[in-house]
Amino acid sequence: MPDSRSMKNNLTAIDFFCCGGGMTEGFESTGIRVLAGIDIDPACKETYEKNHPNSKFILKDIKKLPSNHFKNKFDVEKNDDGLIMIGCSPCQHWSKINTERGKSEKSKNLLLDFTRFVRYYKPGYIVIENVPGIESKPEESGLKRFLNFLDKHGYKYKKQKIDMSKYGVPQKRVRFVLIATRNGSDPLFPENLKKCKTLKDYIKKLPQINAGEKSNDLPLHRSASISENNLKRLQKTPHNGGTRLAWKDDPDLQINAYKDKDNIFKDVYGRMKWEEPAPTITTRFNSISNGRFGHPEQDRALSLLEGALLQTFSEKYYFSGNTDSVVARQIGNAVPPIFASQIAVKIAEHYQMVK
Repeated sequence: MPDSRSMKNNLTAIDFFCCGGGMTEGFESTGIRVLAGIDIDPACKETYEKNHPNSKFILKDIKKLPSNHFKNKFDVEKNDDGLIMIGCSPCQHWSKINTERGKSEKSKNLLLDFTRFVRYYKPGYIVIENVPGIESKPEESGLKRFLNFLDKHGYKYKKQKIDMSKYGVPQKRVRFVLIATRNGSDPLFPENLKKCKTLKDYIKKLPQINAGEKSNDLPLHRSASISENNLKRLQKTPHNGGTRLAWKDDPDLQINAYKDKDNIFKDVYGRMKWEEPAPTITTRFNSISNGRFGHPEQDRALSLLEGALLQTFSEKYYFSGNTDSVVARQIGNAVPPIFASQIAVKIAEHYQMVK
């Protein structure tokens, strides 16, 4: 049987919509070389390059990137059985929590733009990760046309809506995932784990900080400032899972928008629980008014480092950004590296099996 390490050396990947490099991090951790990461967001450039010096960051709108770019710049061949194309396009337009669909209109058909490169190169493997909403409206999102392309060109694929908390990610992050191959048999898919990781497993050990403070030893362990009223709200919210209902009858603290609306938006201003996975880490996880992002015990929202750890980045992963909101966006938009590594392992196993 071929050596598994040599098999991985024959696999290369291109990470479209790479953001800060979550997919790249997961794939590189298994020994698969990522040739390039492509993203339109200039804020991601330094983050990606600092963490992945052996991969080329391409700051470009893929709508304007020629199909033959990778052939010309990286000698990527068409019909390469060992080539993996990863497409984790921005998903705001198809997210159920999106309230600004106008702003996300331009990005709603990025899957079709990605398909142009898949059609040109016909790689051995394709990976898609997105919000479940992409599947609920397959014609509008381009998923139907993408699946038709796969069928027409002999790709076999598995697609699932998964909760990443069942795959070693300490958050209830539900995503649509597709793995496709034209290399022989059906692709392999990561298996569920029997036990979920929890908040306590990942952030309990971090030093205590107050709202608006940062750790001297861990620069990314910094928390956003909060108003005096929000501090009072958190102080009245029970530890380890409390909600805003604890102060709904306090006229000085109750928020007009939530009066007599106890059954909607129940997570906002709430605290997380140590013994459970976190809620989905969004691009605004560092604000208590944008979800259940209150620390289980401390009177503050999650720090940037806590969000990164719950996304399964290491403590040493470097994030660049001129504001904390820019950093939070990179963290929240990322594919958790630990899940990406599981996909990479399964692709390597499949490649070894069919070669």
